[in-house]
Amino acid sequence: MDILEKCHRFLNDPGFAQRLGYPMSPRAAEAQGLYPYFLPLEASEGTTAVVGGRRVIMIGSNNYLGLTTDPRVRAAAARALEKYGTSCTGSRFLNGTLELHLELEESLARYLGKERALVFATGYQANVGAIAALVGRGDVVICDKEDHASIFDGCRLSFGDLRRFRHGDVADLDRVLGSCPSGAGKLVVVDGVFSMGGDIAPLPEIVECCRRHGARLMVDDAHGIGVTGGGRGTAAHYSLTEEVDLIMGTFSKSLASVGGFIAGDEAVVHWIQHRARSLIFSASLPPASTAAALAALEILEQEPERVERVNAIGERMRTLYRRLGFDTGPSQTPIVPIVVGDGLRTLTLWKSLLEAGVYTNVALPPAVPEGKCLLRTSYMATHTEEELGVVERAFAHVAALATGGNG
Repeated sequence: MDILEKCHRFLNDPGFAQRLGYPMSPRAAEAQGLYPYFLPLEASEGTTAVVGGRRVIMIGSNNYLGLTTDPRVRAAAARALEKYGTSCTGSRFLNGTLELHLELEESLARYLGKERALVFATGYQANVGAIAALVGRGDVVICDKEDHASIFDGCRLSFGDLRRFRHGDVADLDRVLGSCPSGAGKLVVVDGVFSMGGDIAPLPEIVECCRRHGARLMVDDAHGIGVTGGGRGTAAHYSLTEEVDLIMGTFSKSLASVGGFIAGDEAVVHWIQHRARSLIFSASLPPASTAAALAALEILEQEPERVERVNAIGERMRTLYRRLGFDTGPSQTPIVPIVVGDGLRTLTLWKSLLEAGVYTNVALPPAVPEGKCLLRTSYMATHTEEELGVVERAFAHVAALATGGNG
């Protein structure tokens, strides 16, 4: 078969698209106004955006603390742009390290309670680089089945043996660890906050399981920094910062920028710094993005009430949705999924909400398991009462459509 034939079939053939887990082909979805991806935002001011000429309330963003439009963050980015220009035009390994990078790394390490941190150009690169640098031939890396795609890609790029355990099931983790070769190095990698379900990993039980089997633990806290542990993440949430060996995080959520980092013991971070291909062979984080993340981190430290506010909003909306009959899954955070199940019904609900002035995200396979299609909603500390009222009324209006026939 022509290797490109599948591309044409996916775009145009509904049957082929359905076999891949999609409810219809992209072209058919576009024709019916049901294509939810790559929608251009004509303007964005944090809690609101303009889509198709209409202003909508944004509940599809990871801007948990609402800092992307904060004047202090914008000003810091502008100053860095003026001082350093638009790009470092080189990797961290050679000419691409700025004083700003080092300042950000020192601040992150201090804030998270770790010896050292290392900044990457994206969070995806942080996971891929750190895991592939640490896991070698003869080693085993063990992941929760619902870990982020970047974690699994890092595992595949390593030379180790990848094994998985059932989501949140520590007994299954114990079984998997027990089946590993006795002499193998073992790294367990879990999300701190899971990006689709909004649930928090059971770190106390995972830490104890890792201890029994001599395994090290890495926590991807992309969605935990600024949300759990008073802002310091999931390890801090459980008072387990010292017991978690590595903390990964991103700047593209609570820290109002783009980029990622890994934090841990100095020797371990130093090893990653010299072995992570995604760091060595990629241009470094641009100056403006670095300065924005640093300013956002400073605000997070100074204004922890933002963390309290976004979690209170998450609890409020979760309670409302459950009262309306929606399935919000295992959510414990400002990420509140609306589990619909059927793909076509999920797209229909998404379209109805957008028409009512509310922007949500659609998650279809392979992002979620077959039959678990959902709308992913997420909230910001800066959502106003008026904006939340629009969201509440929109969901009340479409509740019958979303729950009808869903069992």
